Amino acid sequence: MNIGFAVTCLVVPVAILFFIALLNIRQVSQFQSGVLFTMGKFSRMLGPGWHVIIPIFQSMKIVDLRIKAHEVEGQETMTKDNVSVHVNAVIYYKIVDASKSVIEVEQADWAVSQLAQTTMRNVIGEATLDEVLAHRDKLSRRIEEIVDHTSEKWGVAIETVELKDIVLPKNLKRTMAKVAEAERERDANILKAEGEVIAAKSLAEAASIIAEKPGALHLRTLNSINDISSDQSNTVVFAVPMEILRAIEGFGKYMRGKKQDTSE
Repeated sequence: MNIGFAVTCLVVPVAILFFIALLNIRQVSQFQSGVLFTMGKFSRMLGPGWHVIIPIFQSMKIVDLRIKAHEVEGQETMTKDNVSVHVNAVIYYKIVDASKSVIEVEQADWAVSQLAQTTMRNVIGEATLDEVLAHRDKLSRRIEEIVDHTSEKWGVAIETVELKDIVLPKNLKRTMAKVAEAERERDANILKAEGEVIAAKSLAEAASIIAEKPGALHLRTLNSINDISSDQSNTVVFAVPMEILRAIEGFGKYMRGKKQDTSE
């Protein structure tokens, strides 16, 4: 009886201690890192696996090391040339130093988000509207550099920042559409005028060549008639060249002269 009681007294505390140990086992996954504190002081980093934490004396903060994508809340800001635009972005980042992300800053994710919002608003405010629309990649890299420089102290590395949407006021969109339409119309008129100039020069050269060759005009006329006559439904009306009229007139004078000589 005494032996059974002694065994019971021994087993029960051991079972209680084992149960308490099980309750204080913490698992760190492959994509995580554990930050161990002993009596409130940073002790060491814990890698993937199971770790027993001494209750009361120790505590552990688990940090996710995977790349995170966070949408930066849209901001209403003014460009350098005083145009109001609404801009939002997405930021990709990861924690590279888990201890700093826990010790140096409270809620690293929230801090990075707020920093990205402020930086995006400031960078957009330093650029004109044309630069915002045409050089989006350049502005994204500028935001990335500024945010990464600050967040490095928190153990956070910025992978990339991408501007998603740039929303313009409706009246500005209509104005820009009118400007674009006017520019296209101007370019079309310029091209048309240039074509007229080239055509005029070509016609002048052709006329000069035809004027130098006596039979060139007749050949050109016959060639045009041949092209038009391929379609039976066309009715062709063309002017007789002056040379033919002069030849007919000369032939008539010659015949009249012959008649007068005969009558005499």
